[in-house]
Amino acid sequence: MRTTLVLPTYNEAGNLEPMVEAVRPLLPADSRILIVDDNSPDGTGRLADELAAKYEDVEVLHRTAKEGLGPAYVAGFREALESGSELIAQMDVDFSHDPADLPRLIEAVTAGPDVAIGSRYVEGGGVENWGPVRRMISRGGSFYARATLNLPVRDLTGGFKVMRREVLEKIDLDSLEALGYAFQVEVTYRAIRQGFTVVEVPITFRDREVGNSKMGLGIVAEAAWRVPAMRFRGR
Repeated sequence: MRTTLVLPTYNEAGNLEPMVEAVRPLLPADSRILIVDDNSPDGTGRLADELAAKYEDVEVLHRTAKEGLGPAYVAGFREALESGSELIAQMDVDFSHDPADLPRLIEAVTAGPDVAIGSRYVEGGGVENWGPVRRMISRGGSFYARATLNLPVRDLTGGFKVMRREVLEKIDLDSLEALGYAFQVEVTYRAIRQGFTVVEVPITFRDREVGNSKMGLGIVAEAAWRVPAMRFRGR
């Protein structure tokens, strides 16, 4: 099944080339990598263009400004759908998600489910190199979203996913509102509301070694109010 891997980037010049080199051999035949860069001041966009010139299966979508993780993914998803991709994958470019796990998520979807999530919080999953505060925020956020939205998914804030194109066609990309990591919750919640099936594949999440984390208080605050707003609106 033709797959597009969407990689959103902002100031990831130190991670982008190693990530592209790592994932290219792991994707199915006739697949591609779509780098979505939000006008990174560190030259990530320029490096992305160099990779696209080097590899036929790498493409770049340049955006004019940093608007958040959610809008970057939506732009990438739209382009992936227009290209005719059957599966759309997403992951962090900072190696927090192990490229070696990507084939497992693809295989999980091709076996039947509509969405596969790389999950830290099911049996066999875990987190490395995080302090107690970061662990508490992540676990607490997933529990809060799961309880508020009454969903069975244990890792709702996880950003390592593979989805069938039908999921993105049905959940109304134009109306997705979350900017930060609440976007991950919003997509999964809408998928389940539309009747799509979700499977969690255990992964080990490792904190980045190169570059700076994009997690901040604003992202946490957005998730705190946007999650109950999703339930109130019913989508």
